[in-house]
Amino acid sequence: MKRFKNILCVIDVRSAERHALERAVALAENNQARVTVATVTERVPAAVKLPQEKSTPTDMQARLKDARARWLDTLIEPYRSRVEINGKVLVGTSFLEIIREVLRNNHDLVIKCPESPEWLDRFFAGDDMHLLRKCPCPVWLVKPETADSYERILAAVDVDDNYPPAELKTRQALNGTVMELASSLAVSEFAQLHVVHAWEAIGESAMRHSAFMSQPEDKVNAYVDQVCQHHSQLLDALMQETGANLGQDAMDYIKPQRHLLKGSARKEIPALAKRLQVDCIVMGTVARTGVRGFIMGNTAETILEQLDCSVLAIKPPGFETPVTLED
Repeated sequence: MKRFKNILCVIDVRSAERHALERAVALAENNQARVTVATVTERVPAAVKLPQEKSTPTDMQARLKDARARWLDTLIEPYRSRVEINGKVLVGTSFLEIIREVLRNNHDLVIKCPESPEWLDRFFAGDDMHLLRKCPCPVWLVKPETADSYERILAAVDVDDNYPPAELKTRQALNGTVMELASSLAVSEFAQLHVVHAWEAIGESAMRHSAFMSQPEDKVNAYVDQVCQHHSQLLDALMQETGANLGQDAMDYIKPQRHLLKGSARKEIPALAKRLQVDCIVMGTVARTGVRGFIMGNTAETILEQLDCSVLAIKPPGFETPVTLED
């Protein structure tokens, strides 16, 4: 993936996920990029009472930050000969400080391991979901248990053209970015690339079962076939555009497999990811732009709640994070 030049890798001191760090360094080597490795420590409350009589919350905060910085330097030292890499200790609420670091220093990718608590029945939770919703740059959540290289990558796209013109343009641009990054990742990982689009024939159920809209079965079938064919053509057009942008040699090498699924995207895409046992899914996480604070579409969020693989989440052009640099 050649587009990333300023990578932010987030490490949790409690688990020291070297898996994310190794991926960040390898990506930086391939891209001649720089890496900032950040860890976040909580803010010491100003009203807290400390054991040492002369110690203040400010002193405690400084000592905690210094200890974390020394730990971070030791962690990244082995990588200094490979890439331009620096450490940074952030103080505050994790997802807010990560996003503020992105805003301050124009990072173009955040990479980290998920931190889902064991007592939850979903893979992504808490700060991870906040990042997926609100971080202005792509977020790559790397599952620690995966192998060093991916075998199967899934690009989830929405080629439906039944949207208002401005939103359709945004979604088409997002599809293009998803395909670009998924294809590039497949090439770099020597992985299979699968491309999925889920479609539904609006009104089909009512035409088949409603007493007020019931239609002859052959007419309903013809309508559904027509909708299917239209979506198939739209997906083919996206694949052809990707081939033109990526180059035919690369497309011939990865041989992307298309999956045109009839049904709800929030049901069919996670099910396909599990059937294929994909290592990483590349997808957009924002439904529309132009409304500050409109973060993530219900479909994307429902899909993410059902996944247990790595995710590379992309925002469309024009996305504005609701997070600001001010407290």
